[in-house]
Amino acid sequence: MLLEFIRSNTTPAPTPFVPEVTLFQADEPIALWEKTEELGAEQPPPFWAFAWAGGQALARHLLDHPDLIAGRSVLDLATGSGLVAVAAALAGGRPVVANDIDPYSLAAASANALANGVVVDTVEDDLLDTLPEQQVVLAGDVFYSREMAGRVLPFLRRAASRGSLVLVGDPGRAYLPAGFIKQATYEIPVIESLESVKIRSTSIWQVV
Repeated sequence: MLLEFIRSNTTPAPTPFVPEVTLFQADEPIALWEKTEELGAEQPPPFWAFAWAGGQALARHLLDHPDLIAGRSVLDLATGSGLVAVAAALAGGRPVVANDIDPYSLAAASANALANGVVVDTVEDDLLDTLPEQQVVLAGDVFYSREMAGRVLPFLRRAASRGSLVLVGDPGRAYLPAGFIKQATYEIPVIESLESVKIRSTSIWQVV
């Protein structure tokens, strides 16, 4: 049912800054959110229906630098649409896990993986109190609130301390911590109704 909902309420199209990746995307967030609410239980915003700046930057970085992840196990934390997970798989990451607590997100990630001819495993769970086993941990646009940042940062640092390559894509969100190592910056086209601008300067940071 969720896969059918994704396909019925979004349109597959190339991602603006990562045209190699096709995503099921929505044109307008509020109408889609109202449709998810009509299905019953209260739903979070449909983050999975849009290509956010942090995810686009990470996806671009992975495809341009496949040596970072080729042949390595990958976790895409808070995957949203699955854009970063799909890009990781296209760049040679094996196996790739897309994680989120929103079942719609994971349905979107599965639909997008299928549309791009790659294999992405999905895990619906809150992993933030665990120690990830993957060799590469990716997180796009996760520092948008104080609460989220407070939980994500220890998780990412645990991953880095055990030897994982940990990369974050962030467009200057308010709660981005200090102390990361900047690896690249991209000018990312975004949806103006969501971001209040048409372009977001977005950096790739390595967590150490």
